[in-house]
Amino acid sequence: MSRSLQAKIADVFNEPGCDKNAAKGEKERKKGCSKPLTPGAAAGGCAFDGAKIALQPITDVVHLVHGPLACEGNGWDNRHAASSGPMVYRTGFTTDLAEMDIIMGSGEKRLYRAIREAVARHDPPAVFVYATCVPALIGDDIEAVCRHASEKLGVPCIPVNAPGFVGSKNLGNKLAGEALLDHVIGTMEPEFTTPTDINILGEYNLSGELWQVRPLFERLGIRLHACVTGDARYREVASAHRARVNMMVCSTALINIARKMEERYGIPYFEGSFYGIEDTSTALRTTAALLVRRGAPAELIDRTEALIGAEEARAWARIAPYRRSLEGKRVLLYTGGVKSWSIVSALMEIGMEIVSTSTRKSTREDKERIKEIMKTDAHMVDSIPPREMYAKLRNGEADIMLSGGRTQFTALKAKTPWLDINQERHVAYAGYDGMVNLVAELARALDNPVWREVRRPAPWDVPASAAGGSSLAAPVAAAAARA
Repeated sequence: MSRSLQAKIADVFNEPGCDKNAAKGEKERKKGCSKPLTPGAAAGGCAFDGAKIALQPITDVVHLVHGPLACEGNGWDNRHAASSGPMVYRTGFTTDLAEMDIIMGSGEKRLYRAIREAVARHDPPAVFVYATCVPALIGDDIEAVCRHASEKLGVPCIPVNAPGFVGSKNLGNKLAGEALLDHVIGTMEPEFTTPTDINILGEYNLSGELWQVRPLFERLGIRLHACVTGDARYREVASAHRARVNMMVCSTALINIARKMEERYGIPYFEGSFYGIEDTSTALRTTAALLVRRGAPAELIDRTEALIGAEEARAWARIAPYRRSLEGKRVLLYTGGVKSWSIVSALMEIGMEIVSTSTRKSTREDKERIKEIMKTDAHMVDSIPPREMYAKLRNGEADIMLSGGRTQFTALKAKTPWLDINQERHVAYAGYDGMVNLVAELARALDNPVWREVRRPAPWDVPASAAGGSSLAAPVAAAAARA
């Protein structure tokens, strides 16, 4: 590992904006947040994957993975981040390092040729180059190659030095943020600015969620200058330092960007959520108040309240038909980060009961918000082993489970309704319209008649007397006796 990368990781671990690390002693803080990774089990959990997740939604640039083909295969498009225009980000670019490249030390030359070819074919505004474990271990200097390519080709080449072995996915998110701070943000000027320009940080436009929020800001006359990085363009991110306010959606991922932009450019930030009616309204109010404080017209606050009143009334009217199906239903929420409290808030708004919520990848501030919302910390769990999760569901402690795709089979085995709440989903849940979508999906899952059918005993498990001597039970019982 190069000294520059070691220094960058140490800087990330000492991030003052991270409450979790700030609460540690000096010795513990030096260890950072990384957890030992199991060799061969890095897909979905290594630093490279975290960096790719954070940056790939910049849609008009080339994302070039320097390493073996499998790294790009594992890291490509695992978040359903949608684009309203350019589709270059949907193409997988890799140097496809082979054994001879490693033995002969030709990785850097191969990387430069790949950058040159990508620029010639696609003419992107920039090329993001991701280091992976193999070139990092053999000493390929991607920063030097990127500098040389930028000078020769006239296109910014951004080194993203986050090889998988340095730590977890969350560390990779932050290293991606450092790459933006070091090489992108502040390198270009916007064509124009307004007193109501804002950035949203840590939002990836999963299944088009940004598109449910952007129209609300537009109706208020608030200009979304850059979303870092959902449905983003390179120029927007490069000129993001001219915005007036930053909204932080997922602090566990990109808190370093928010804090350092405040430090360097004087842009205040706040953390908010677009999950749930109340949280969406709070985000709009806070944004308007900060903009007015920074010079926007004072009447923006009145217009914001008028919009919130109209949108809340419309949303609750659309939710009303689903209340009977959802009120009092118990939910096991197994997610993490900002969703550990924002989804809790959304579900409690519609009268559902939270059995427990996972706090994986959640900051101390996230946990404090859960306590504030639920008035207790008894429902918070770090992680639940599959066997224990299955027992909870099988014993009827929850009516539905909300989680990511990797735990869906535990719920299905327990014959319990399940709804995808993580990045793999295909339905957007952000904003007022997103809350209506979430309620409709919950009702659809809970009311699905398939659950009544799969919970019924199989005909051969029902004694003939209990079946009332039915024509089906008797032959089945007789066949079982002969066997």
